[in-house]
Amino acid sequence: MGDETRNLIFVAQVGAAHGVRGEVKVTTFTADPMALARYKTLLRQDGSPALAIASARPAKGGIVARLKGVDDRNAAEALRGLKLYIHRDSLPPPEEDEFYLADLIGLAVETAAGEPLGVVKTVQDFGAGDLLEIQPRAGASWWLPFTREAVPDVRIAEGKLIAEPPTVIEADPNEGREE
Repeated sequence: MGDETRNLIFVAQVGAAHGVRGEVKVTTFTADPMALARYKTLLRQDGSPALAIASARPAKGGIVARLKGVDDRNAAEALRGLKLYIHRDSLPPPEEDEFYLADLIGLAVETAAGEPLGVVKTVQDFGAGDLLEIQPRAGASWWLPFTREAVPDVRIAEGKLIAEPPTVIEADPNEGREE
């Protein structure tokens, strides 16, 4: 991944066609869904232009948008699932003690005692809140809920976050066996 694509932030995903004139439903991941319409060109994950919004109106979970050059339902349906990105510089700088979730990717993860746990590989939301995928030096990655309890301290300037991973309870191999 080059510097160009590392500077992109995932902001929306095209959903189903809406009506017969080429409008689409767009799920947004911005604080204000209508902010998406203010970006001139939305990009693909590789940084190439994906689409431009001609007009938009609020809808549940995002917006309904008319896209430039998309005039019928078939053209709109062909865009379904397209992930949309913007350049990081298009966003206003975060306030003091604030950050974008994308800023967490690549941060070192350690316990309060300084024990290294890995690096933040991705940030995902599968519907129950944000999860951090932690990649340890060796072995499989694991998920950590992005809550105050699990991640009490984020230190962007230091390039790390402090985590309190949940206790792993090993099952007793003899439990449930009859003697």
